[in-house]
Order: sequence, then structure tokens, then C-alpha cells
Amino acid sequence: MSVRRSKGFTLVELMITIAVVAILAAIAFPSFQSTLRSNRVASGINEASGLVALARSEAIRNKRGGGVCGSSTGTSCDGSWSKGMLAWADVDGDSGYSTGEVVLRYVVVNPALQTAGPSSAAIAFDGHGRRRSADPQEISLQPSKCGTQQLRRRLTVNASGQVSTLKENCS
Repeated sequence: MSVRRSKGFTLVELMITIAVVAILAAIAFPSFQSTLRSNRVASGINEASGLVALARSEAIRNKRGGGVCGSSTGTSCDGSWSKGMLAWADVDGDSGYSTGEVVLRYVVVNPALQTAGPSSAAIAFDGHGRRRSADPQEISLQPSKCGTQQLRRRLTVNASGQVSTLKENCS
């Protein structure tokens, strides 16, 4: 008489495995959401910092200026920081984006982020890479659902045009 050995799982073993996986997923899900939010903010602030650095380096290169502004379309500066950001080279040296300026890069802001920029609608640089505005200029990002965690990031451009970032608790 030969004994047949079964291959695979029984239905009971499969159901127990699925139950254990479901319990572990339920425990891990909230922590994973926090990680996703943190990564979204880090990605957004890195993109904004890169745009500011690109506009500043182009301002120095072309000796006329450049800048970054909030833009919902990528073709104009309308102050809509929550929709997108546009970096441009200031060809005519007038401190603002106008028709005929060179668009260096346009990025769409993740809709899961709350983004705010300067009320003057643009962060502009002169031909030496210095900030044109006398007022401090900042871009802030935070997840739409933030709670009291330290997920808010603030990018500040100082008078010499250098960028610093700061982590803050959400408000």
C-alpha cells in the first residue's frame, strides 16, 4: 500500500494565513500612511528647492535675472502656488514673468499637499543671484491631512538668494 503525500495547503491553513496577513495589514496601515505623507512633503520641498536653485543659477548665467512663481497653467504667473510652480529666465530684466520669457521648468504640485508661496506672486532674482524683494520670501508645504505631526516644511530664500528649509509641526 502506497501512501500519497499531499502537496500544497489545506483550506484551514490558507484561511489562518489570510487572517494573520489581514491583522498585520490593519496594524501597519496607519504607520504607512504617515510615511507616505512624509515622502510627499519631502519630494515637494525638494522640487521647490530645485526650481529656486535653477532660477537663481539661470539669473546669474544670463546676468538679467530669473525667478519662480505660482502657476496653474505653466504659461503665466497667477500666484496659484497650490496648482504648480514655474521657473523662468528673465530675458528683459523687468523682475517679472512676461510674454517672451524663457520657461525653464514647470512642475505640477501634488494635490495631496497644501502649498503656499509669497503674496507678491514670485520669488525673483537679479543678475547677481540676489533676491529682488526686500521682504522675506517663503514657500511652505504640508499634507492636506497632517494632524500635529512635524510634516510641514518651509523653504526660505534669504536676501543673498540662498535657500534654507525648516521642519515644523502642522498647524
